[in-house]
Amino acid sequence: MTGTERTTSDYSINIGCLPYFVLSIIRRLNNAGFSAYLVGGAVRDILLVRPVVDWDIATSASNNEISLLFNDVRHFSLKHETLILVHKGIHYEVTTIKGNEFPDRTIEKDLGHRDFTINAMAYDPAKQVTIDPYHGNQDLKKKVIRAVRDPFERFNEDSLRLIRAIRISVELGFTVDGSTMEAITMMSPQLNLSANERIRDELMKILLVKKPSAGFRLLRKSGLLEVFLPELLEGLSKRQNHHHSYTIFRHIMETVDRVELDPVLRLAALFHDIAKPRVRQKVNGEFRFYGHAEQSALLASGIMERLRFSNEMIRKVTNLITHHMVEYESHWSDGAVRRLIRRFMPDPIELLMSFRRADLLAHGTTGSDLDLLSELENRISALKQDPHIIHTRDLALDGRKVMEILELSPGHEVGKALDFLLENVTDNPELNSEDALIKLLKDMRSRSNDNP
Repeated sequence: MTGTERTTSDYSINIGCLPYFVLSIIRRLNNAGFSAYLVGGAVRDILLVRPVVDWDIATSASNNEISLLFNDVRHFSLKHETLILVHKGIHYEVTTIKGNEFPDRTIEKDLGHRDFTINAMAYDPAKQVTIDPYHGNQDLKKKVIRAVRDPFERFNEDSLRLIRAIRISVELGFTVDGSTMEAITMMSPQLNLSANERIRDELMKILLVKKPSAGFRLLRKSGLLEVFLPELLEGLSKRQNHHHSYTIFRHIMETVDRVELDPVLRLAALFHDIAKPRVRQKVNGEFRFYGHAEQSALLASGIMERLRFSNEMIRKVTNLITHHMVEYESHWSDGAVRRLIRRFMPDPIELLMSFRRADLLAHGTTGSDLDLLSELENRISALKQDPHIIHTRDLALDGRKVMEILELSPGHEVGKALDFLLENVTDNPELNSEDALIKLLKDMRSRSNDNP
């Protein structure tokens, strides 16, 4: 295929399925004498009858010409001669067709530099024809991800395409063509040329498919995982103990697949045991992982900083990891359950319960842990029906009153006194009245005086 042929897809696109604003963009460009086409993932998703996430339009107009033509529409520019039009909160990309100077800029040449054949199709609404010079429609039928023309050239143009091939394959349930996968494997070290933010975005898209483990198997097989997340491979062949049927890596994958489809939960599942290989030691013939939750949270924080996650996302994920080893027993007092809720704040305790259930299910063993977790969930639900004290600010006494009663100046002693009251009220919420708290403070002062 030379890239100059124009073949028409035998898939059918109904012009009526295109949003009015997309058609209006193309018609305005056409009326101004420019060619314009719907391109890329939008064409692919329409043909697959999937929701379109990104609306991309390629045109023979230059960036300046596009900007002048749509000066009445809110817009901003990106690199690579791309203008983003904003309509009702939705972004529409309008990009100048790739190639040399006009008239050498043709849609066929533009498509020849796109990543994969299923993304290298264009739709011309004026003629109501799908342009498919690289037989993307056939690969859609075969469910194959295949690089356009020479995969090495395509990946050299943008190294992020190495991981994007894996991501698209698991999103669509397609396989990666053999020659394309061979090129990915050979060129995997070049993924480091991509910005960490872009790698992060592809990672999140893989994590948010129904079964992310399929994507991670391909990432491992291709060598990409070793490039951007080598810490995960440390647990690849590491056996655990009688509580686990699987290796550390397999357990992590099982947890990722089982946890709810939520960005925070999926990231926590990916990193919750990542430091286990580093703390693993054999004690009396069985492996132990002392402090692995705290160490995994620290390691996860470093990895997420490297991948440019937001501080708030890092906080939420590491909070889950730090507290994920919930080892509840039926003899816990209500105060102990309240303390668990308080320790996990400001995040909702239900998030921790959901994660812990997925973690236990991913052990591959049977036991009473799940029954105990259900019992804990029921107790949490019951306790949350009644108001409970979770902050010192919820106490019936404030710091000023504490200073007055104990004759203290502002300082850490006031905080210690408030914490003392909070602990008592956590066990006995009925004590949260001014009279009861004053009595507790006076008793505390009396004991302190008796034991200088």
